[in-house]
Amino acid sequence: EPDIKKTSEEVDEDDGGDFLLDYQPIQEDPIKMFNYTTSESQEVDEELPPIHHGNPITDRRSTFQAHLAPVVAPRQVKRVLEKLYENKKIASATHNIYAYRIYCEDKQTFLQDCEDDGETAAGGRLLHLMQILNVQNVLVVVSRWYGGILLGPDRFKHINNCARNVLVE
Repeated sequence: EPDIKKTSEEVDEDDGGDFLLDYQPIQEDPIKMFNYTTSESQEVDEELPPIHHGNPITDRRSTFQAHLAPVVAPRQVKRVLEKLYENKKIASATHNIYAYRIYCEDKQTFLQDCEDDGETAAGGRLLHLMQILNVQNVLVVVSRWYGGILLGPDRFKHINNCARNVLVE
């Protein structure tokens, strides 16, 4: 008997276009907007940063929603993710894609990472958006609830647009 895999993952079809189709340059200086101060104190690592939730985008019964938190240490990233997953709606999302960038002043470099959560290449694209906008000390999580209709490359546009919207807010 053939092994049948059921998945909600869409096949990535490269349409040859840039995934930032609707990108509009931000009028304000993104460095000022997202330059959260870093502190060497261990207390900051243990604090749960405030979490901001963006407006959902719905297309063909799939819904995308971004969540943002200022972070200055990887432990804060883990704490924010744990807090988000406490919400049953977010935990039940088909995909929770995330990326973060933390600026390390002592080394003059960025500590950054991303996670696709089964949505092939979405985490890397989200991280790329954050690099283009020169965002630092921020975690962005995009939750997608799959509605049963394949969106093709449009899903990346929606992921990036709702992430960009919450970053601008």
